[in-house]
Amino acid sequence: MLETVPLAPELAAKLDAVRARLRDLDSVLVAFSGGADSALVLALAQQALGERAAAGMGLSAAYPVEEVDAARAFAADVGVRFLTVDTGQLDDAAFLRNDAQRCYHCRDDLYTHLRPLAAAHGFSAICDGTNADDLHDHRPGRRATVEAGVVSPLADAGLTKREVREASRALGLRTWDKPQQACLSSRIPHGVPITLTALRRVERAERLLRDEGFRQLRVREHGDCARIEVEAEDITRLLDTALRARVVEALRSCGYAFVSLDLEGFATGKLNRLLPQGERA
Repeated sequence: MLETVPLAPELAAKLDAVRARLRDLDSVLVAFSGGADSALVLALAQQALGERAAAGMGLSAAYPVEEVDAARAFAADVGVRFLTVDTGQLDDAAFLRNDAQRCYHCRDDLYTHLRPLAAAHGFSAICDGTNADDLHDHRPGRRATVEAGVVSPLADAGLTKREVREASRALGLRTWDKPQQACLSSRIPHGVPITLTALRRVERAERLLRDEGFRQLRVREHGDCARIEVEAEDITRLLDTALRARVVEALRSCGYAFVSLDLEGFATGKLNRLLPQGERA
């Protein structure tokens, strides 16, 4: 895969550093979510290592089925194997408790399953898509990543989220402008136990909104109330009487008694505001 758009020298040098790091690892299983960050790592791994790179995805009810299908298609486009393993998230009481360390338990479970998968297929290392900006956010999962010995080549090379998208576009990756995604459990406030029913309800609600043309969105579950987050510029769309009626009917069909719109608009990790200050770092 060759660059289709010229890159700034500094960004080109960072991509070269990522490729060099991957070659040093000899063979890698990329912990692949299908998002822009891990997609870029996967494409660069294919460039650097060829058949000695593959995508590895943990399957869970907390991850939308359509995202798995999209990830499989992307791996095929890049030309790497797509390996999957069932995780034990919904059997993990610590994860289901949904406290401030939920993401830690999620990642810990993921790598507990990816390590044997990597070993079984002869990969010497596991890489993820952590970028430099992620290092400054509330991400308990990062601790599990470090504990598992997972390599983060984008962060190591200093690539920011903006640079990930710029590089992905230059490489011709269809994920360059893919909306940010997170596991469905992030739609449930900390302290509220995670259930399969809630995950399926949120998944269906978000799919219905995407069918209406909304790309970047979240449906946050607050008991019987669904709180919709869309991009600020999309909020006015929901003032249309016919569209609003369809959205309300669709989300009530998912099992919600009430449907609300967050006037602030979409923001990642918004439910982290409910955490005590000391637990956000």
